Amino acid sequence: MYKNMMERSEKNNREQPKRKVPRKATAKYLGNVARFYLERYATTEVGLRRYLMRKVNLSAKEHGTVPQEGTEIIEDLISKFRDLNFLNDERYAEGRSGSLHRKGMSLRAIRQDLSLKGVSEDLINKSIDLIREESSNPDLEAAISYARRRRLGPYRTDDKREERRDKDLAALGRKGFSFVIAERVILAVDITELEDEAGL
Repeated sequence: MYKNMMERSEKNNREQPKRKVPRKATAKYLGNVARFYLERYATTEVGLRRYLMRKVNLSAKEHGTVPQEGTEIIEDLISKFRDLNFLNDERYAEGRSGSLHRKGMSLRAIRQDLSLKGVSEDLINKSIDLIREESSNPDLEAAISYARRRRLGPYRTDDKREERRDKDLAALGRKGFSFVIAERVILAVDITELEDEAGL
């Protein structure tokens, strides 16, 4: 019986994964982590700072390192990557806002998304203005794109359009579209006329 208990105990010990110990937040480590992150993800200065600060805080808990020293290293890295043009909030804002608009996101939702990513108000306004320059009715265009992609309203392929009307309106509302825009898209009778109105 004792032998069986020991075997079970050994088996449990083997099955439990070892806790991953956070690395010490040295300048070299943070530089490597920042480069690795920037190679894989588009981000803002605020986004990179948040990511690296998580590493610094984990290091402080595990190794007793001083967070202020990590903060200084991070600011130097951000300045360096900004100078090398690997970090460019303006380019990020323009690219992300255009991509979100094409996917069917309202201007209000795009503004909120960029704000959460740490983009400054000036750059958000600039990227929204670019969308407005390229589209005569950006929210209608985006709402149509979203409805087409999700098969809402006139884009439904089943016979449940009337039955699902309120749910379809609510879906556009959750994406930040006004009720007027949502109604125009979901209640549209003629898809060609609707898309012509949006300049599609």
